[in-house]
Amino acid sequence: MKRLSTITAVLIGMGLAASASAGGINLNGPHFNLNIIGVENPKNDPMTGSDRHTIFVDLGKQSSVTSRIYLVPGPFEVCDGNAFDAAHSCTGAVIANQGAVFQLPCNGAVTTATGCAAGTFSANYQIWGRALGKPGGSVNITTCGTDDTGALVCSIGDAQLTRAKGKSGFFDVTKALTTVNACFDVGGVLTCETVSLFDPALQDFFWQYANKGLRLLQLRFYPI
Repeated sequence: MKRLSTITAVLIGMGLAASASAGGINLNGPHFNLNIIGVENPKNDPMTGSDRHTIFVDLGKQSSVTSRIYLVPGPFEVCDGNAFDAAHSCTGAVIANQGAVFQLPCNGAVTTATGCAAGTFSANYQIWGRALGKPGGSVNITTCGTDDTGALVCSIGDAQLTRAKGKSGFFDVTKALTTVNACFDVGGVLTCETVSLFDPALQDFFWQYANKGLRLLQLRFYPI
């Protein structure tokens, strides 16, 4: 397991912002910033192989539209910022027919049934999110995967953020975005529990990003 010092060094080395304020709590220190941008027209650029901090998804202006952001273990990095074409990992491999790809550590700071699997890139961190852009937009983000039968498994809980009028505040979305709370098949046995991202009980993890007119979601990842 990678220790906190490792992830802190990675974040500092990427030149990230130094502080933020969330719900009256001061969040100081380095963090990774990710902007998820809703657009009306599909992007054509591949958006791979760079140090970008943006992912483009469907805006869903009139009704909720779902995009997929596939998740792979490793240091924070946008592997593929375009959710409209084939999903590429940070090594360049195609992992799905359509979707963006975000790389992040398994989160050792959340309590789950088994914790982070041995050998998985891991760190302790919190995720704070806020909805920005024109008031009225909203998004529901659900963490999903597939079990050993190939069935789609999505968490019972999700992260719900809405762009209200006035100044946008930050909300703690750590557990919703780094765990799956669901029932799924494990070796022919129905198991109901909360597991961390990249737990071997599931595969092909992704965020199901159900957008309804939200033009910008900002996520900040803070080491703790």
